Amino acid sequence: MRILRAGDTGPSAELLQLALIRAGLGQGLSTDGIFGPATLEAVKRFQVENGLEPDGIVGRNTHRALQSFYTGYRLHTVARGDTLWGLARRYGSSEDAILTANPGTEIYDLRIGSTLVIPLGFELVPTGVTYSSQLISLCIDGLAARYPALLHTGEIGRSVMRKPIWYIGLGAGENRVLYNGAHHATEWITTPLLLKFAERLCIAATEGTEIGGHSPAELLGHTRLILVPAVDPDGIDLETGELQSGAFFERAKQIASAYPRYPFPRAWKANIAGTDLNLQYPAGWEQARQIKAALGITGPAPGDYVGPAPLSAPESRAMYDFTRFFDPALTIAWHTQGEVIYWQYRGRAPEGSAEIAAAFSRVSGYAAPETPYEAGFAGYKDWFIEAFDRPGFTVELGRGQNPLPIGDFDGIYEKALGILVLGMLST
Repeated sequence: MRILRAGDTGPSAELLQLALIRAGLGQGLSTDGIFGPATLEAVKRFQVENGLEPDGIVGRNTHRALQSFYTGYRLHTVARGDTLWGLARRYGSSEDAILTANPGTEIYDLRIGSTLVIPLGFELVPTGVTYSSQLISLCIDGLAARYPALLHTGEIGRSVMRKPIWYIGLGAGENRVLYNGAHHATEWITTPLLLKFAERLCIAATEGTEIGGHSPAELLGHTRLILVPAVDPDGIDLETGELQSGAFFERAKQIASAYPRYPFPRAWKANIAGTDLNLQYPAGWEQARQIKAALGITGPAPGDYVGPAPLSAPESRAMYDFTRFFDPALTIAWHTQGEVIYWQYRGRAPEGSAEIAAAFSRVSGYAAPETPYEAGFAGYKDWFIEAFDRPGFTVELGRGQNPLPIGDFDGIYEKALGILVLGMLST
């Protein structure tokens, strides 16, 4: 994690503020992403409490001390006299959460010298801060630690900047379902949507409660679900202001200078090399190239450039290869905005698609019209329908102008939850 000092801004500053609030130092502090006087004072207090030099600079040692507040768990070496009740009280956790994070642990026979994962007393996936590739990785780490028996994580590939493109796997059913988010950097709010759904599904499973009106046991027993929260981690870092310098930043800035209608970097939706990842799939790619060329986009751009060839971007190639490997019965690509569900490719709809789209519409209130011509080429959903002849959907979340504000998240999640759940049961 990068060194932070007073005056710094951006997602890393927001994450720092969130960690300080989780650590109990939130008086007068908000996650505004500005490392100002209140943040500086909280950092110094945290450093004093943790035996660090109170210089107000968040370097390696301070980040290390804050790590548990980033990832939502702490590692504890069992000592004589430790009990689950005592550890839960000490760390603000619960006995059930500790047992979930440590399958096979004997409640009355903790082995001295063994290491326990202790989940801290807050939900891990934040829904009120700006996202970055670093925050995504921290959420993946924390979810894997908290719920080792319920989910597994890994990479489907790497981005242009060699950042991991993560996946989360849940369930063990025969039905295979694949959701992906953030093909477009400006649509990064789809990333916390999928991360939060994974967390809430695990919470419901451990607490024995329903999610979206369904039993987690039913969902996880019927379906093997794979979530790819962020297809474009590099683009997210550029668009949200996490990437502020360096060769990749300068090259993107140069690309954007030829397209003044795309304010830089806030309107950047492509990957870091200027390729629109959702125009990269081998389904009408030539038509997509012609349509975009007519609009004057024939080379790298902040958005709408189809690339020199289908699957030329490592991110789209990773999604293509993983989808072929996983062989899902149904897939949903989550985008923004418009509150609409697309379910066809060039008038083609695999068996059951219209009925599933209508059901998605009923539970969300979203429209489910026929896919317009100009939206029907070279997208992930288009390729999936053509290649697999199975139900594939693009769901456009929320309303407004991209990027949608994170303050809209709760309303977006509430409307999307029915689709998230029903998609696991629709095939």
